[in-house]
Amino acid sequence: MTDATSRPQLVFYEEAAPRLTWPDAVQAIRQGHALAPAEIRDSFLGPPEGTMMSRSAYIPGLGYGAKCFTVLDANAARGLPTVQGAMLVFAPDTGSLQAIIDSRLVTEFKTAADSVLGASLLARPDSRRLLVVGAGTVAESLVRAYTAALPGIDEVTLWARRPEQAQALVARLADVPARLAVAQDLPGALARADIVSSATMARQPVILGRHVRPGTHVDLIGAYKADMREADDDLIRRGALFVDSRATTIGHIGELAIPMAAGVIAPDHVLGDLYDLVRPDARRRTSPDEITIYKNGGGAHLDLMIAAHIARIMASA
Repeated sequence: MTDATSRPQLVFYEEAAPRLTWPDAVQAIRQGHALAPAEIRDSFLGPPEGTMMSRSAYIPGLGYGAKCFTVLDANAARGLPTVQGAMLVFAPDTGSLQAIIDSRLVTEFKTAADSVLGASLLARPDSRRLLVVGAGTVAESLVRAYTAALPGIDEVTLWARRPEQAQALVARLADVPARLAVAQDLPGALARADIVSSATMARQPVILGRHVRPGTHVDLIGAYKADMREADDDLIRRGALFVDSRATTIGHIGELAIPMAAGVIAPDHVLGDLYDLVRPDARRRTSPDEITIYKNGGGAHLDLMIAAHIARIMASA
């Protein structure tokens, strides 16, 4: 780490990613939740087609962080990234700027490590079969994170609306230490999975409760807006529901807000978040047949936990 008189580290994706490991990233988020609860704030500026978001957090003992990034969908046609930004990390004691980190690096490791931590606390210990729904950038990091941090997983199946996209992802994952396959039939794949991790842009449910077998752990990532859902009412009602953060999920995202507005569930249907789950006396899975559901909603505090970890790794390199 830098001191108050040093220049901050500049951390770029290509330089840092090879030095990071998924088990360490998962552990960084777990350790961050053993600290005092975070203060978080979000702000959004600009029109829908060109928005700048700023997500900030303060965690006593860990420091201050702010991730600022722009989202411009039209950039895809220009050959440019649709999301661009940086994460600032400030020291907890002096407030000095310690690091400026590529936001892509922080988001990638935060998102997948968040989900894998949830699964490590809620999935059956004998889970072997992982189904990833979706075949985009997040799906790739999920496969890598799950197989690295949960070594019991030896079979990974991918499903996407466009099978050729899933096939292309399998080709990119040839170095993953697990058997890889593409599912043509989503209901059949759901019926075999021990862990389901869904990272889609769906606005209507794609994970239906009637297809999910007892004992499955369901990890929901993709629905991050108020009008988006990946799981149907049946699954949300039946499962033991947990979230990464009550503050960033309840009342904010469609996965919970839509069934709550319809009276399918109430806020107390959420049994805990990561601050609860990391405690030794936490309510977790209660039986091998229980369906557990984990909503990964993200949040600036998770960005800070990962960014502080990245800054430490790069400072010691």
